[in-house]
Amino acid sequence: MSKWESYLTNEIAIEYKSCLYFFAFLFYICVHKLIHREYNISILLLAELILICYLMGYIQLYLLRNFDESDHFGIRELVYSLLCTGIYTTGSYLLNWLNKEWLPTLIFGIYTFIAFIGMYLINKVKREIDTKRLNEDLIKFKNRGNSL
Repeated sequence: MSKWESYLTNEIAIEYKSCLYFFAFLFYICVHKLIHREYNISILLLAELILICYLMGYIQLYLLRNFDESDHFGIRELVYSLLCTGIYTTGSYLLNWLNKEWLPTLIFGIYTFIAFIGMYLINKVKREIDTKRLNEDLIKFKNRGNSL
């Protein structure tokens, strides 16, 4: 793979993660706001949220070995998930996404950790499906070669 293709692959992976985490966290924040009968979210909050998601995407990929796309979920992945959960949760508190309420912030932390587990499982299932497809394509290709 060329350097350009490698770079593009990494950028697409970061985009994918950032958008999924952004949507998951935005959903939680929206539910929190609706419970409190608040019907607006500031553009600044949205900008903070997407920026932290992208920043964490780069950190996950380049510093934390892309842990949520690993083949197994071991101690290292657990520690990295907890670290990222802590960063997101601390950010949500410091940036006042949940009105600095401790209970919604704690629940957000649990929700975030579950999101990491979910992302790991989604990626694992996707890899298994991709592997199955590639193996089926290989069998078809071999059979086509034998019939010629």
